[in-house]
Amino acid sequence: MKGFDSQFSDLPDYILKCTAMIWEGRQISALNWHYGDDLLVRTPAGISRGNAAGKANTMATLTEFPDRQLLGEDVIWCGDEDAGFLSSHRIISTATHAGGAFGPASGRKLSFRTIADTFCRENRVWDEWLIRDNAAIAVQLGQTAQDAARASILSGDTQMPFTPDTDIAGPYSGQGNDSEWGIKHAEILYRIMAADFTVIGAEYDRACQLALPGGLDVHGREEATQFWLGLRSAFPNAEFRIDHQIGRCDPSMSPRSAIRWSLTGCHEGWGRFGRPTGAQVHVMGVSHVEFGPWGLRRETTLFDEIAIWKQILLQADLTGARSDA
Repeated sequence: MKGFDSQFSDLPDYILKCTAMIWEGRQISALNWHYGDDLLVRTPAGISRGNAAGKANTMATLTEFPDRQLLGEDVIWCGDEDAGFLSSHRIISTATHAGGAFGPASGRKLSFRTIADTFCRENRVWDEWLIRDNAAIAVQLGQTAQDAARASILSGDTQMPFTPDTDIAGPYSGQGNDSEWGIKHAEILYRIMAADFTVIGAEYDRACQLALPGGLDVHGREEATQFWLGLRSAFPNAEFRIDHQIGRCDPSMSPRSAIRWSLTGCHEGWGRFGRPTGAQVHVMGVSHVEFGPWGLRRETTLFDEIAIWKQILLQADLTGARSDA
């Protein structure tokens, strides 16, 4: 493939093989050529910059989850050799908790999902948006996302999570492609965020499969409605934006879409995040969906509930408002 090493047949092959090489093959030094020197990685927790930070974060994660396996479920992508590619890589990881950011070693076997949007050009990654379902890890360790956020603050980590005000412009400024499937997915999200939840009954398959934050794997339109209603009702007037949109229809695969989106505004409603606090919150979200003959049949939506709770608790503590939500 033009622009990539000859060992890779296409962009998904590049993403899958490099991920396995670095994480499971422990070739962390490969980041010297895989990552750009000034790589920007945005997560809901904040921004890291540079190859050295990437290597440090990788090693810290492998210390906490030493047998982690990253099973690539899909790579939804757009772009070309000249402008570069944007890949949205959905992963389910299995790992044993050996102690670290999530507390002392528990020995528990865990599974959790991640979606990484990466801008690739000339055999390297230059820009990245990474969302991991950290709440799924916390829940499997016997915590709630709120507990984990509070523990992080009490341990001295009082840095405010990522917001648009702290973003840094990187080399990728694309917005995806104009595939009909991305457009269809976007229309569904816009209607949901406009509180038109009837769209779920109209556009979702009755037997839809949903992978949701906190490690939830559920089925059916009622679960979809409960999830999206709970999120929107917590931030009823927050600004919803679609930040990147890809649709694809590939051989032997269902039509699919990857949309990175955000909600920015006030925590002023009862919903997924408990008692309204008035905190200003930014939600960095991402959704992958597949369409079938009876509508949207599979959805994976991720955001970091720990980062959201951390924003709420930090501001509640500063204002003297209740922090037990």
